Amino acid sequence: MRILKNLPAFCILCATLFFASTNAARFDIRNNCPFTVWAAAVPGGGRQLNRGQSWALDVRAGTQGARIWARTGCSFDGAGRGRCQTGDCGGVLQCQAYGQPPNTLAEYALNQYNNLDFFDISLVDGFNVPMDFSPTSNGTDKYCCNSGSCGPTDLSRFFKDRCPSAYSYPKDDPTSTFTCPGGTNYRVVFCP
Repeated sequence: MRILKNLPAFCILCATLFFASTNAARFDIRNNCPFTVWAAAVPGGGRQLNRGQSWALDVRAGTQGARIWARTGCSFDGAGRGRCQTGDCGGVLQCQAYGQPPNTLAEYALNQYNNLDFFDISLVDGFNVPMDFSPTSNGTDKYCCNSGSCGPTDLSRFFKDRCPSAYSYPKDDPTSTFTCPGGTNYRVVFCP
């Protein structure tokens, strides 16, 4: 009898945990540069990556305004205080704020409009290392547009026919932001 009393609360808790974790994303951040970089992520912190090393970063669904970048020429003490020549984030290893230019940015927002992730590489803060940013799951060119060959779907054509000057699909503009379904995992590679 007692179990039946608590069953609704238990079901709500299980459903909440299921939906909270379903669309989280994992970012595999890899350094292929012939030198050490100090990867930075907001949210996420930071980590030293020697050549060939990776960092797996789990990010919650609903995250907005997020960035990943490489810092170069860094020196930190045992407490994680120091400086970087590029991409410094307030003199700390574990970044809590965006980095100082110049730094190449991987920008993203997870599980946004229509349960889509939005991602791009940006040079608005300058350039410090080459970067590749691509999905590693949930990807088809129809619903996860990330290559130069994908185009409009039937739905975006319908919209474009009615609003010809509107931005209606990820490759509608060559400098677009790309999309993938919520819950997609990603790879960020420095010096691809």
